[in-house]
Amino acid sequence: MIEGIFVDGLIFSLMAIGILISFRILDIADLTCDGSVATGAAVTTMFIIHGWPIYLALFFSFLAGVLAGMVTAAIHNKLKIPGLLAGILTMTMLYSINLRILGNKANIPLLRVETMYTKLPHIFSFIPSEWASLLGTLLVVLFVKVLIDIFFRTDLGVALGALGGNEQMVISQGINPKVLKLLGLGLSNGLIALSGGLLAQYQGFADANLGQGMVVQGLAAIMLGEFLFSTNRISLLTLRAILGAIMYKALMFFGRKYGYLIHITPNDFKLLTGILVISSLFIAQTRTVASSKGAKKKAIARRVARQEAETKEAN
Repeated sequence: MIEGIFVDGLIFSLMAIGILISFRILDIADLTCDGSVATGAAVTTMFIIHGWPIYLALFFSFLAGVLAGMVTAAIHNKLKIPGLLAGILTMTMLYSINLRILGNKANIPLLRVETMYTKLPHIFSFIPSEWASLLGTLLVVLFVKVLIDIFFRTDLGVALGALGGNEQMVISQGINPKVLKLLGLGLSNGLIALSGGLLAQYQGFADANLGQGMVVQGLAAIMLGEFLFSTNRISLLTLRAILGAIMYKALMFFGRKYGYLIHITPNDFKLLTGILVISSLFIAQTRTVASSKGAKKKAIARRVARQEAETKEAN
């Protein structure tokens, strides 16, 4: 039970990191996520069914997500359409594309083929199969996390991180923000699609409707992680997203298992997720206002103390 929560949370954490890049770092409300996660699941499933190695299937699912994100960025850049609407357009188009990838079927099973999660118990045969799945997923997520952390320490990654905070500064450095948006949204949706590819293998099927409500769930995971600690370091931001995703999946699990005690059913989970995001935003804003007021009071106190000291010196 516990290991299942962690596996599910770790898979979901790649999506949370992708959403973190678009919403927090780029400051773009990108809804492509709901389509690209299903694209990643569909691409991975079809490659595995046709006998391709699993690592290549996951790699091509990542590339498919990158392409989806770049389409959103291109619509936003070239047609001057707001990022939110551009993401909705891409997400809508991806539904039809995902059905095409799945051979015009809404659901394709993976039960009769080898997947990563059928191989892991053989690779880590010295531990129980459930823990083998957890260990394998953890290694994949840590590998991706390290690559993301390294990328955001490069000059290009630093410029990408600065884009959401101050686009004019990026332009003043001679960097084209449109290229950065293309790269950032591509990377974001690539990670989301990779998460979809792992999820399809873990649950044993790919579904064209897999991505419904994923962006809100990802935001909820990010918000939960932000309550753990405050930081601006990319390595801790990604770690916080991973921990938030695990916490979110744990809450959903215990809600399904014990929710009947307070008359909560699975039909209520999307409502509760929305309430969780709204509450987190309200608390975060309240905390920011309180912090700014505290900083203002300290600044006033320092100024008064300095004026008193100058008065004493003058006397």
